[in-house]
Amino acid sequence: MKIGVLALQGDFDAHRRRLEQLGAEVTLVKKPEQLDAMDGLVIPGGESGTFLKLLGDEGFAKLKQFVTEKPAFGTCAGCILLAKEVENPPQVGLGALDIRVRRNAYGRQLESSIREGVFNHKPIEMVFIRAPKIVHVGEGIEVLGTEGTDPVLVRKGKTMAGTFHPEMSDDKAVHQYFLDLVAGQR
Repeated sequence: MKIGVLALQGDFDAHRRRLEQLGAEVTLVKKPEQLDAMDGLVIPGGESGTFLKLLGDEGFAKLKQFVTEKPAFGTCAGCILLAKEVENPPQVGLGALDIRVRRNAYGRQLESSIREGVFNHKPIEMVFIRAPKIVHVGEGIEVLGTEGTDPVLVRKGKTMAGTFHPEMSDDKAVHQYFLDLVAGQR
């Protein structure tokens, strides 16, 4: 099982380390053609507008094709990219999940926080850094994780998105869930 981590910006290396700790073979994806060899992809946090610029038209099209065919997991900015609708300000997305997200809804960099949420019916530490908020969940979207009453980790089929940074905590459960999804065990 080969897992790619989109390595254009953000803390992609923290995702790489976590996935490797769990036994995955990981490739840092820097070119669109590398996606062909991946079984699953993590789109890390960063700045979603910058991702779009760095991807360019060809990279965006290739990424859009990938997320319609294979498992993908986006965190923070990755969640924004996977969303059908983005606000604050509006932005194009991959449309892989029928969710609407509001950028920076938890505050700017100075308002970053560590909170306790729930994932898979168990408490989990969640790190929010300039995090988006899922303000609408469409039909068929499964809420896997919450912080208070807010959905913060969602899934539909083989696509997952989280508004927080699971790679920044010691808990490996979210990444293991994604690997199980790629392996067809979820």
